[in-house]
Amino acid sequence: MTKLGKLSDIAIRMLIIGTCGWGIRQSWALARAGFLFDQDTEASVRAAIRKVPDAWPYYMRLAQFDQLNARPLLNKALGLNRYNAQADIELALQEEAGGDYDQAEHLMLAAFEVDRTYLPRWSLANFYLRRDNQPAFWYWARSAAAVPSQDISPLFDLCWRVAPNAETVASILPEGNAETLRQFIDYLLARNQVHQAGLLAQQLVLVGDKAADRPRILAVIDHLVTGSDASTAIALWRTSIQQQWVAADLMAPNNPRFARQPVPVTLDWGIPDYAGLHSWPGSSGLETEFSGQEPEDAAIADQVVALTPGNYQVSYWYRTAGVAPDTGIRWQMLDEKSDAVLAESTDLSSDASVRAEFQVSVPEDVPFVRLRLNYHRALGTPRITGTLVIEWVRIEAQP
Repeated sequence: MTKLGKLSDIAIRMLIIGTCGWGIRQSWALARAGFLFDQDTEASVRAAIRKVPDAWPYYMRLAQFDQLNARPLLNKALGLNRYNAQADIELALQEEAGGDYDQAEHLMLAAFEVDRTYLPRWSLANFYLRRDNQPAFWYWARSAAAVPSQDISPLFDLCWRVAPNAETVASILPEGNAETLRQFIDYLLARNQVHQAGLLAQQLVLVGDKAADRPRILAVIDHLVTGSDASTAIALWRTSIQQQWVAADLMAPNNPRFARQPVPVTLDWGIPDYAGLHSWPGSSGLETEFSGQEPEDAAIADQVVALTPGNYQVSYWYRTAGVAPDTGIRWQMLDEKSDAVLAESTDLSSDASVRAEFQVSVPEDVPFVRLRLNYHRALGTPRITGTLVIEWVRIEAQP
């Protein structure tokens, strides 16, 4: 190799060594700056900036510590990253606090120009609410709802402040967006706005996810029942059946032969399990086993039913084994709200399969009744040791 070649080789090696050394120093500086920034004190953030002076998030955080110099710090962050919408928003708040509302609006809109996600839209809705510009507020509230974040309940809070009306706030929701429907339904339930939640839940059944949303829909139905909103509850129940979100029917009562496993909602059978008393539905009906250790008072099965005012006959087929007469197993019809007994059957006891019935009159002010198969140990009788099978039960209107 010539002398010139050797010198060139040495130069290249020195350049490589120098570059590697510079890279190591830079890596160390970045790591050290990151460590200092994570300490999250004003002094540590300033030290991080000295290590890495072109990291825009560091200036953003320092602006939060050093309010007196927030504007130049935010401008520095914005200079390092023109697409930093957060810096635009923070500067806008500074200008607004200083009374320069035109500049604040300009910066808010600039944030939206570089970032079309939820935060700039939400910030603009807030800004126009503070400026008492309701048309602009509702425009940006709708815009924010169209690209929901993980939690947009604060947006609903803003809208509720302007118009504490569920229907008005619902108008900002984009059509067919399941996520905003979910969040607003939960928001309404938390404020006991159950009727409107029920109306929106019908939309969710049409556009939502059956596996994820069915528990929410059933919860809304239960809230509607508790609130005595029979028409909305039945409409939501009907929609859920039609869309095959639940395996059920619209008979009175639902699932009259106990052939299906009940849906976990008050409009289907509730079948409690007790120590010493067990029931299970199946192809033969509802089978109940009494061990002799059952509670003295227990609901074997019950279901809420929506009935219009009038007279009804409750018919049922059943059989028993080892159940003596007058020992306390009865069908009851109760006012769902007050739990008052409207009518009840005679005690169930028959070794052969038999049909029986009882009559009930539903008053005007009772939108829901509860059909209950109940055991209450009759005075002077021992606890039952035996079985009961309810083959079917039916409620029919009478003239």
